[in-house]
Amino acid sequence: MRIPFEELNFTYSRSSGAGGQNVNKVNSKVTMEWSIGSNQTLHPDVLARFRERYANLITQAGVVQITCQESRSQKMNQDECIARLNRMIENVLVPPKPRKKTKPKRSAVLDRLNSKKLEGLKKKLRGKIEY
Repeated sequence: MRIPFEELNFTYSRSSGAGGQNVNKVNSKVTMEWSIGSNQTLHPDVLARFRERYANLITQAGVVQITCQESRSQKMNQDECIARLNRMIENVLVPPKPRKKTKPKRSAVLDRLNSKKLEGLKKKLRGKIEY
Protein backbone atom coordinates (compact mmCIF):
# COMPACT_ATOMS: atom_id res chain seq x y z
CA MET A 1 0.00 0.00 0.00
CA ARG A 2 1.48 3.32 -1.03
CA ILE A 3 0.58 6.80 0.18
CA PRO A 4 -0.09 9.33 -2.62
CA PHE A 5 2.77 11.81 -2.95
CA GLU A 6 0.30 14.70 -2.72
CA GLU A 7 -0.45 13.80 0.92
CA LEU A 8 3.20 14.21 1.93
CA ASN A 9 4.71 17.57 2.88
CA PHE A 10 8.47 18.02 2.87
CA THR A 11 10.61 20.64 4.57
CA TYR A 12 14.34 20.93 4.12
CA SER A 13 16.98 22.23 6.50
CA ARG A 14 20.71 22.14 7.09
CA SER A 15 21.97 18.76 8.21
CA SER A 16 24.52 18.02 10.90
CA GLY A 17 27.30 15.49 10.46
CA ALA A 18 29.59 14.65 7.56
CA GLY A 19 29.84 16.80 4.48
CA GLY A 20 32.60 19.31 5.18
CA GLN A 21 31.90 22.84 3.98
CA ASN A 22 28.92 21.49 2.06
CA VAL A 23 27.02 21.08 5.37
CA ASN A 24 26.93 24.84 5.86
CA LYS A 25 25.56 25.56 2.39
CA VAL A 26 23.08 22.82 1.40
CA ASN A 27 19.70 21.94 2.91
CA SER A 28 20.01 18.17 2.77
CA LYS A 29 18.07 17.23 5.94
CA VAL A 30 14.50 16.23 5.09
CA THR A 31 11.50 16.35 7.42
CA MET A 32 8.44 14.65 5.99
CA GLU A 33 4.97 15.26 7.38
CA TRP A 34 1.94 13.12 6.66
CA SER A 35 -1.50 13.95 8.03
CA ILE A 36 -3.24 10.74 9.07
CA GLY A 37 -6.67 12.37 9.22
CA SER A 38 -6.64 13.45 5.58
CA ASN A 39 -5.65 10.01 4.27
CA GLN A 40 -8.12 8.40 1.85
CA THR A 41 -6.21 5.31 0.69
CA LEU A 42 -5.68 3.23 3.84
CA HIS A 43 -8.38 1.22 5.61
CA PRO A 44 -9.51 2.70 8.96
CA ASP A 45 -8.38 -0.46 10.79
CA VAL A 46 -4.87 -0.06 9.38
CA LEU A 47 -4.84 3.60 10.45
CA ALA A 48 -5.96 2.62 13.96
CA ARG A 49 -3.15 0.06 14.25
CA PHE A 50 -0.70 2.66 12.91
CA ARG A 51 -1.83 5.20 15.53
CA GLU A 52 -1.48 2.62 18.28
CA ARG A 53 1.94 1.31 17.28
CA TYR A 54 3.60 4.60 16.28
CA ALA A 55 1.97 6.98 18.74
CA ASN A 56 5.36 8.49 19.61
CA LEU A 57 5.80 9.79 16.03
CA ILE A 58 2.36 11.41 15.81
CA THR A 59 1.87 15.01 16.94
CA GLN A 60 -1.20 16.37 18.74
CA ALA A 61 -2.52 17.57 15.38
CA GLY A 62 -2.43 14.02 13.96
CA VAL A 63 0.64 14.52 11.79
CA VAL A 64 3.38 11.90 11.42
CA GLN A 65 6.86 13.42 11.31
CA ILE A 66 9.79 11.47 9.89
CA THR A 67 13.25 13.01 9.64
CA CYS A 68 16.23 11.77 7.65
CA GLN A 69 19.71 13.26 7.35
CA GLU A 70 21.81 10.17 6.69
CA SER A 71 22.86 11.06 3.17
CA ARG A 72 24.46 14.19 1.72
CA SER A 73 21.83 14.15 -1.01
CA GLN A 74 18.46 15.79 -0.43
CA LYS A 75 16.77 13.43 -2.89
CA MET A 76 18.19 10.32 -1.20
CA ASN A 77 17.04 11.56 2.21
CA GLN A 78 13.57 12.24 0.78
CA ASP A 79 13.42 8.74 -0.70
CA GLU A 80 14.53 7.27 2.65
CA CYS A 81 11.72 9.13 4.49
CA ILE A 82 9.17 7.71 2.05
CA ALA A 83 10.67 4.21 2.39
CA ARG A 84 10.50 4.43 6.21
CA LEU A 85 6.83 5.41 6.07
CA ASN A 86 6.08 2.55 3.68
CA ARG A 87 7.87 0.06 5.98
CA MET A 88 5.89 1.35 8.94
CA ILE A 89 2.61 0.90 7.06
CA GLU A 90 3.62 -2.62 5.95
CA ASN A 91 4.26 -3.50 9.62
CA VAL A 92 0.67 -2.69 10.57
CA LEU A 93 -1.03 -3.81 7.35
CA VAL A 94 -1.80 -7.34 8.58
CA PRO A 95 -3.72 -7.58 11.86
CA PRO A 96 -2.06 -9.63 14.60
CA LYS A 97 -3.37 -13.14 15.18
CA PRO A 98 -5.58 -13.45 18.25
CA ARG A 99 -4.03 -15.48 21.06
CA LYS A 100 -5.68 -18.81 21.81
CA LYS A 101 -5.68 -19.71 25.48
CA THR A 102 -4.35 -23.21 26.13
CA LYS A 103 -4.00 -25.39 29.19
CA PRO A 104 -0.78 -27.24 29.95
CA LYS A 105 -0.95 -30.99 29.38
CA ARG A 106 -1.47 -33.18 32.42
CA SER A 107 1.94 -34.81 31.97
CA ALA A 108 3.61 -31.38 32.01
CA VAL A 109 1.84 -30.45 35.25
CA LEU A 110 2.85 -33.77 36.87
CA ASP A 111 6.46 -33.36 35.70
CA ARG A 112 6.57 -29.89 37.25
CA LEU A 113 5.14 -31.10 40.56
CA ASN A 114 7.57 -34.04 40.68
CA SER A 115 10.54 -31.77 40.04
CA LYS A 116 9.35 -29.50 42.84
CA LYS A 117 9.18 -32.46 45.20
CA LEU A 118 12.71 -33.56 44.25
CA GLU A 119 14.08 -30.04 44.78
CA GLY A 120 12.40 -29.87 48.18
CA LEU A 121 13.78 -33.27 49.15
CA LYS A 122 17.28 -32.23 48.04
CA LYS A 123 17.12 -29.14 50.24
CA LYS A 124 15.68 -31.10 53.18
CA LEU A 125 18.66 -33.53 53.04
CA ARG A 126 21.06 -30.57 53.43
CA GLY A 127 19.93 -30.02 57.00
CA LYS A 128 21.53 -31.32 60.22
CA ILE A 129 21.50 -35.02 60.90
CA GLU A 130 19.87 -35.83 64.21
CA TYR A 131 20.68 -39.05 66.11
